[in-house]
Amino acid sequence: MPPPSSSPVLHLQILPEPFFVIQLRQGQEMAPCIIKDLASGKGGFYSVTRTKDEISIVGEAYKWMPKTYEEQCAWKCIKIRGPMEHSLTGILADLTAPLKTAKVPVFAVSTWNTDYVLVPKDMVVDAVTTLERDGWVFVQGAGHGRVARL
Repeated sequence: MPPPSSSPVLHLQILPEPFFVIQLRQGQEMAPCIIKDLASGKGGFYSVTRTKDEISIVGEAYKWMPKTYEEQCAWKCIKIRGPMEHSLTGILADLTAPLKTAKVPVFAVSTWNTDYVLVPKDMVVDAVTTLERDGWVFVQGAGHGRVARL
């Protein structure tokens, strides 16, 4: 589905670094360097979600990350520019519907300001092409000519 408006807050951008997605089982320890980075405010993007069954960690690749995390850096991140008003509804559904049709898997993370959709690195060009064809606008170098280098 196309974006509900042409507002620049709904424009998309590809974040430059690859991303990792890690699942820890209940009781499995998080890498100490991740805890240290979270506590100190160092590093880029991190999202940690804990439920009674698991801990999911999503993060932007960085130079000194643990080897096991580095091996999971198989994702690229599409960010909705934001910040979005909380009264907006269906944005994530509108964004992911064409990706579903194109058979591009997603892993979504939401924050107060916006949504992030991770797609497999090897499918980022397909994702961008699909979304542009659907009417979504990419900013900051995510056009077709530059996406090929991602």
